[in-house]
Amino acid sequence: RSEGVTIKFPIKKLCGGGASTAGSASVILSDSEGSHRGVGASDALGVEVFTTRPDTLFGATFLVVAPEHFLVKKILNEEIEVDNFKEIKKYEEEARKKSELERTDLAKEKTGVEIKGLKGVNPINGEEIPVWVADYVLGFYGKGAIMSVPAHDERDYEIAEKYGLEIREVVKKDGEELPYPGEGEMVNSGEFSGLSSSEGKEQIIKKLEELEKGEVAVNYKLGDWVFSRQRYWGEPIPVIHCEKCGVVALEEKDLPLKLPETEKYEPTGTGESPLADMKEWLKTTCPKCGGEAERETNTMPQWAGSCWYYLAFIMKQESEKMEFPASRYEDAFQRWLPVDLYVGGAEHAVLHLLYARFWHKVLYDVGVVKTKEPFYRLKNQGLIMGEGGIKMSKSKGNVVSPDEVIKKQGADVLRLYEMFLGSFEDRVAWSEDGVNGMKRFLEKVKEVSEKIEDVSPSSKIETALHQTIKKVTEDIDNFKFNTAISSLMVMNNEMKKEEKVAKQVFSCFLKLLAPFTPHFAEEMWEKIGNKPSVLNEEWPKYLEEKTKEAEVSVVVQVNGKVRDTIKIETGATEEEVKKKALESSKVEKWVEEREIKKIIFVKDKLINFVI
Repeated sequence: RSEGVTIKFPIKKLCGGGASTAGSASVILSDSEGSHRGVGASDALGVEVFTTRPDTLFGATFLVVAPEHFLVKKILNEEIEVDNFKEIKKYEEEARKKSELERTDLAKEKTGVEIKGLKGVNPINGEEIPVWVADYVLGFYGKGAIMSVPAHDERDYEIAEKYGLEIREVVKKDGEELPYPGEGEMVNSGEFSGLSSSEGKEQIIKKLEELEKGEVAVNYKLGDWVFSRQRYWGEPIPVIHCEKCGVVALEEKDLPLKLPETEKYEPTGTGESPLADMKEWLKTTCPKCGGEAERETNTMPQWAGSCWYYLAFIMKQESEKMEFPASRYEDAFQRWLPVDLYVGGAEHAVLHLLYARFWHKVLYDVGVVKTKEPFYRLKNQGLIMGEGGIKMSKSKGNVVSPDEVIKKQGADVLRLYEMFLGSFEDRVAWSEDGVNGMKRFLEKVKEVSEKIEDVSPSSKIETALHQTIKKVTEDIDNFKFNTAISSLMVMNNEMKKEEKVAKQVFSCFLKLLAPFTPHFAEEMWEKIGNKPSVLNEEWPKYLEEKTKEAEVSVVVQVNGKVRDTIKIETGATEEEVKKKALESSKVEKWVEEREIKKIIFVKDKLINFVI
């Protein structure tokens, strides 16, 4: 369920032939029902788009319509004249041959064609922008058209980069690079600049409603599941076609229906499945009347087999040969489900996992499983992009081979860098410098290993160690591997400052490092005289009281302006901090004999004297 706004973009047809022609233009009135006529700009309905991000409206640098969109249909019917009719016709024909899965696959390179001779008009600022047709936009969702904001949408960014279209940042957040899909402060947005995204959404919707160019809307991303495939590989659909009885399901005793063994499974060339040519398997008898019948030659999609493999693992655990009906595994399912943690890739985030949940709900309804949900916890890992944030592809020559990195830097450096790249679920860009940075970190750890002695740790190092154990433990649980590694780097820097490093501290550090760099940690573990393997060790535990610093830095302000920073024992009272602060010469000259009217105190952080 997506809550957003439907926005109407008038469409202008450039007069005088061609997208490059300047001068007068007439407006084509076109709506989602497909009516159109030449009108003035004031009463044009235009192409409607649905968006959940009206705060990015000023960043729309082109419109994209689906190949099924009525605007494309009118162009193909020659009701609207454009400059590149043949190119659009060819693209629409190719799109028609693709499945929905192929069109929406995140890993595939996006394509599109500009509709030359037409321009969209942004209703918020009157800016004219190009109109494109692209097959990654689906006709059944929303209005079959989108406003493309490449600075804040990954698919739009890919198209804009590929075809040299404008990328205009309109939402800014410190530390974030484009494309940035999140919220922040609006920029380059006229009168709305400076607002937060949430405020901007409300204000822009209000403005669009005043202009009668937009209205609040709700859309649902749920369509019919096209389940059949015209290929050999796939689960056979267990029904037969009988002239007398129609479509008849196989009886349970005849399940599972298996594919026939064959050496030839190429496409037939007729659009039918290869199974249509396997006559011995194809011809059968009707389970109802016993008459001649034919099997269904379409097979199920790969989702059919892959959506329930977490159940297959449980079934195989119970018996070497999986047996049906699956209800016989009811006790095992009860014992093992729901799955504690399920990790999938970005391409699986929608389709595979949507279908897995759908599958599970059906099995719950018929009593095979007893849990309503298949998984307790679900995480999807982001894609790794090429340098500069461009998708890796052979055509661009920017594919990074893990084998080459391992050969050059080692498996541990590769593993460490992949986890340090960024947040687990974010799309992140590969960097050769980043890989080298990980190698330098491990070299610094090696340097520390030269300073190991049987000494007692300083209180400062002990505090740092317990803070690191806490941080790494919590971050691993929360899939924040990048910040866990950062805290290990901080800890190593602290040890590096010491003349001698306690063996017990470094040993504990290696236990924390081992999940990230198992080979390197094992080598260091053995080097400092520990046995047996570090991987057999218990995970370190921290003491909460030892994570607290003995001393903290407290900022001292006078009338809100920073005048000094003092070191004082952690947990000091307001009176204790006040006494020490007023002893500071830097503070004293600002306070002197003047009356302190008020004190603002934040324990372990700040004291502010209002005079």
